[in-house]
Amino acid sequence: MEDAPILIVGAGHAGFQLAVSLRQAGYEGPVGLINDEPHLPYQRPPLSKAYLKGGGSPDSVMFRPEKFYHDQRIELIADRAVAIDRGALQLVCASGASRPYKHLVLATGARNRLLDVPNADLEDVVYLRSLDESEKLRQLFATRRRVVVVGAGFIGLEFAATARAKGLEVDVVELAPRVMARAVTPEISEFFQQRHSEAGIRLHFGVQATSIVGDGGRVSGVALSDGRQLAADLVVVGIGVLPNVELAGEAGLPVASGIIVDEHLLTADPNISAIGDCALFASERFGASLRLESVQNATDQARCVAARLIGHAKNYDGFPWFWSDQGPDKLQIAGLTTGYDQVVVRGDVGQGSFSAFCYKGGCLIGIESVNRASDHVFGRRFLAVNGSIPPEQAADTAFDLKRALA
Repeated sequence: MEDAPILIVGAGHAGFQLAVSLRQAGYEGPVGLINDEPHLPYQRPPLSKAYLKGGGSPDSVMFRPEKFYHDQRIELIADRAVAIDRGALQLVCASGASRPYKHLVLATGARNRLLDVPNADLEDVVYLRSLDESEKLRQLFATRRRVVVVGAGFIGLEFAATARAKGLEVDVVELAPRVMARAVTPEISEFFQQRHSEAGIRLHFGVQATSIVGDGGRVSGVALSDGRQLAADLVVVGIGVLPNVELAGEAGLPVASGIIVDEHLLTADPNISAIGDCALFASERFGASLRLESVQNATDQARCVAARLIGHAKNYDGFPWFWSDQGPDKLQIAGLTTGYDQVVVRGDVGQGSFSAFCYKGGCLIGIESVNRASDHVFGRRFLAVNGSIPPEQAADTAFDLKRALA
């Protein structure tokens, strides 16, 4: 199948970057990018940030204009993959087309976890992951007055901050005892809880939505597990995502909380790779299997697979980092802070510019920064080479972090 294309399923950050990286690396063979959305491939982070606030047209979030794909000889395929015939090296699409592949890369991403309560299918119960969903919410800002956000993770809080800035009354419902509980330290949670409360957002912890209250087919409120009911004419759900593993699983590839891949991002089939939000990869750096939802992970994995496909195989060893814009504040995270046993604060919490340096067994494992970009940049460089500094140096703002990089 020498003349068959490298076929990429999914046109998000991972899929787009892989197609581009193949061309940048000099790959001359055919490349096909399967896109099941009615738009050119686009960036997702702005959908809950700048784009949601009203910044720009849909074109502003597109990776590249249509001409780019033509010029780079990347075939954009408007279709949806439904089955893999591994024996015949064929991908079956919803259109009925059967497409041969030389190598298949699954960049199928993830989908919203759905709210499973009565009336969750009402029109004014909205999610925020796709361009169409973000566009719908931008339009609804003009006609809605009270919104209940279910979930106090990154997406829920990013939306809540924007909705409040637009003048809506905002309630956030979260089962955990604090915001972003699974992602950040209590020190960071406390700061953002205070900031959101000061902005007029009402936060409700330790409760969950038990049903959406409807009136004539329209949302009128949200019933909570503690017996209360919050008035609302809009509900936005941000309770996480599920990786799209079904295509791989139905083809007999091992899946768990993601499509299982090795340190080269290969599945059990040597002709199929998986990258991005859908991939559960073996990480030598962290000594565990990880599935990460971040632009960094998607783009770095894409570059790693592109290098392998042109003959420069190497283990994937990307260093993770994340960010979230909530109102006027920027949260940036370098590394994975899971399992920390000590937190040292650097900077001034009261001035809204500080970092939480996270340690495990006396070793620095991650840095969470609020409006302190220099600490984040330091963390990305320093932690990527497994660097560490004593907690007392981290806490001392007179200590120049650049000295540790020397």
